[in-house]
Amino acid sequence: MSEESGERARFWRHPGVPGVELLKAHYVRHTFPRHTHDTYTFALIETGVEVTYYQGTDVSISAGGLIVVEPHEVHTGHAGVAEGWRYRVLYPEVDVVAAAARDLGMDTVPPFTSEEIRDPASARLARAAHRATEQGDRLSASTLTRQALHRLLARHTRTRPARPQPSGSARAVERARELLHTRLADPPGLEELAAAVDTPPYALLRAFRSIHGLPPHAYVNDVRVHRARRMLGAGTPPADVAAGLGFADQPHLTRHFKRSTGVPPGAFQRGVLGAPDAA
Repeated sequence: MSEESGERARFWRHPGVPGVELLKAHYVRHTFPRHTHDTYTFALIETGVEVTYYQGTDVSISAGGLIVVEPHEVHTGHAGVAEGWRYRVLYPEVDVVAAAARDLGMDTVPPFTSEEIRDPASARLARAAHRATEQGDRLSASTLTRQALHRLLARHTRTRPARPQPSGSARAVERARELLHTRLADPPGLEELAAAVDTPPYALLRAFRSIHGLPPHAYVNDVRVHRARRMLGAGTPPADVAAGLGFADQPHLTRHFKRSTGVPPGAFQRGVLGAPDAA
């Protein structure tokens, strides 16, 4: 799918592993704002450099490098060189990665390194798996995808730190988050939200951003984009998705969706519902 001059991007679904979507893209001017995914993100840079702000620091990933972004972790993305970057991305759902971890005898999925991964063997496996999905080769694609996940889990994860007990502000943020999820199409204002969790508005705003990396209004739009991906993937027309999720209109959906995913809703839907083609 052609985007702006010199930019191309395409989404599709894995032909052999349910719960995995893929992206192949070249971006030059497109900038991903702070956003999250409810899946894992395994990104392999083929040419150029991408810079992402992730877990408190800017990470530069150059050709041959990989980065793994954990679900629900806030991150960004922009070109690190004038020619932009070309990359291949796999978005496996949490259950897919958890199954791969169980194959290795892991009780839970440990966190992946937050740094650029320079591992030629992992890069070759990820690239081969991605290319096999383009060809519709279910057996090769599924085998190579699982091999790539196994290698990355075995070599590029670290021990998960103990989780601290939530403070009073953290409990208020969790209650606010739950309320936002129940009222996604018509979220309350900050004052109403703060009153509902018995916390001053500014204190809630500060705590919410500290815990989730986004203020409440940006968090709502981020969750809406997650839901939009699922609805579009199920065949719901973009106009109905926009109305059902509380976007002002379809252009409003398109603006937020493209900023976070790199493609418009219609192009995403055609990609995941149709046969992949080369980008």
